[in-house]
Amino acid sequence: MKREVRVVVVGAGVAGLTTAVVLAEVGALVYVIAEQVPGVTSLAAGAVWGPYLVEPKDKVDQWGQRSLEIFRKLAEDPSTGVRLTSGIEASRTAEAPPEWATTLPGFRPCEPAELPAGFSAGYRFTVPLIDMPTYLAYLLRRLDAAGGTVERRRLVSLADAGPAALIVNCTGLGAQELVPDHDLRPIRGQHVVVTNPGLTEFFSEDTGLSQDLLCFYPHGDTVVLGGTALDGEGSLAPDEKAAVGILARCVEVEPRLAKARVLEHRLGARPTRAMVRVEAEWAEDGTVVVHNYGHGGAGVTLSWGCAEEAASFLAADRADRP
Repeated sequence: MKREVRVVVVGAGVAGLTTAVVLAEVGALVYVIAEQVPGVTSLAAGAVWGPYLVEPKDKVDQWGQRSLEIFRKLAEDPSTGVRLTSGIEASRTAEAPPEWATTLPGFRPCEPAELPAGFSAGYRFTVPLIDMPTYLAYLLRRLDAAGGTVERRRLVSLADAGPAALIVNCTGLGAQELVPDHDLRPIRGQHVVVTNPGLTEFFSEDTGLSQDLLCFYPHGDTVVLGGTALDGEGSLAPDEKAAVGILARCVEVEPRLAKARVLEHRLGARPTRAMVRVEAEWAEDGTVVVHNYGHGGAGVTLSWGCAEEAASFLAADRADRP
């Protein structure tokens, strides 16, 4: 690909930055335009690989497996913020493990003695755990090394991003207005970051569709505690009552967290729709617009697979345009 091919990626969350890296590293002249760099919702993620509650299943499986492959390679370099970590996902109702979990290294059902009080089933596996502030900084460095440029500004329409051979819309919840996409809705998430009292493994409860989540992810000196999933709510103001509930749920499972010091609260609005949207359309001026948004709580999990598919539209035969 010739370097003079100008591509604009709108949005600097994990979807936008990953897509920008993929495009820049295949030779495009990439400009990222975003109001927030990096995006606050991506910064707030826990984050552990796992394709939860997203569709369409066949595509999600492909995107997720491709991302898993890349995250495993990134885990070889500590500076990326990615590391392979063992842990437990447990259930109070003896739910069967999801199909994707059974294929992960170290997968096995938990012995009763491994489970906290009140849990009837669980399984252990090893999976990529991602420290998002470190990881997003890594993506920005990688983009810069590939010749990409980042511009901080708010767009009122996708047309304002041009001229470009390709515009990739990775605006997450911003796509509600920019597309507009009225099928997109926020699911508010809140995490509490505390000092690490010595945890090395993650824990997550399978809470189904509950708005109260229970998980903790150790990242060296800190632990990210979660969480909430408030459907239809997009406010990013800290909720002290929700934070107290998060801490209480986590301490019940891991008493050592009772003495941990609270460092910060992280909040994000997961951009959610019935189906993740990765597809192209053509603007009136002939510009290819590729949409890559609507990942819900699986933005990190699907990031590399979706980014590669979004980038593939640049190489598509121009004669195939409608």
